[in-house]
Order: sequence, then C-alpha cells, then structure tokens
Amino acid sequence: MNSNEIKKKFGDNYVVDERTFIMGIDQRFTEHFARRFKGLVVLETCTGAGFTTISLARSARHVFTIEIDQFIQQQAMKNIEKAGFLPNVTFLKGNALDEKILEIIPFVDAAFIDPDWAVTGPDHISHFKNSNTQPPADTLFNRILEITENIAIVLPPSIEIHEFNQLATHERERLYIEEKHELFCLYFGKLIQTNGETEFRV
Repeated sequence: MNSNEIKKKFGDNYVVDERTFIMGIDQRFTEHFARRFKGLVVLETCTGAGFTTISLARSARHVFTIEIDQFIQQQAMKNIEKAGFLPNVTFLKGNALDEKILEIIPFVDAAFIDPDWAVTGPDHISHFKNSNTQPPADTLFNRILEITENIAIVLPPSIEIHEFNQLATHERERLYIEEKHELFCLYFGKLIQTNGETEFRV
C-alpha cells in the first residue's frame, strides 16, 4: 500500500492491507462521528483495522470494540497503540452477536455499528433488511438496541432509504467527499442532533 495514501485517508502511516484500506472510513468522517460520543463509554462492533476506534478513543471515555477476525484485530491493536490510545480501548475477539461476548461488557452509554459491507460489485444491491453483511446489519442493530438506544450505524450510499421507514425516530446523515456520496450514518437516541435528513461534506 502507498504510505501517502494511507496517511491521507487515516491520518498516519498505519498498518493496513488492501481490504482494510478499502473498508476503513476516512478520518474526516470518523472524527466527525466521534464528536457525538464525547465522554461516553462506547461499544463499537466490527473494529476493522481500528481507524474509527482511534477517533472514538480520542473522544470517548472508553471504547469496547469487537472484531471476529484475529489478523485484522492485530492490525487494529498495532494502529491504536501507534496512535497512543491503547489504554482507552478494550479489545474483544468474536462475533458481535455472541451473547458471551456481549456479557463481558459491563456497561455502555452508546454504540457505533459498522458492519462489513464487503459484498460489492456492479450488480450488488445493498439491503438493511435481510442484510447480507457480516454480521447482518438489521440483526446486529436490533441486538445492540437491547443494550442501548443511543446508536450510530454506518450504511452504504446505495442502500434504499425506504428500508429505514420502520425504524425508530432517527437522524439520517448523508456523508460526502466533495460531490460523491460516500456513506449514510443513522443516529438514534441521544446521538440525534436533528430529526430527519442532514448532510456532512468534506
């Protein structure tokens, strides 16, 4: 990977591979998300290589983060140590839907959900309901909702927004880099700043 591209996207020359570079969220977005979690104890699902975790750890009181892939979790540990936030993070290895994993976490104020949208391609249609993400976005959301109502969930730009109609009151934020719609982020509970649709552009 090109070190300049890594630094531009994530803020430093962190450890990545091709997959974690693609799946990692741009630091301008992760820093934006993290502001809503200031001073909170946060559960993050799907650590990836730790780029969102770093931003959350910079803002939150503590982050419990779950990752199923040991190799990717090791990348995250190295990156979070390099960023200087290792004491602010508790790493849990396993499936975020596993009751045994969730029982380890004593208490959280809020959660950040970023399921793996690895299935892509010109013919792929992303869905929130009956999701084919890992773990399934809708199942994961409903499970985390049992722990806290204060949730942010990241979703791809191609998803049909009518799939959100049956969800609780939320803020639906469109995130852009220049004119390209990169992501949706849905906020629930106390993480809502404005009801309805909002935008964030960099």
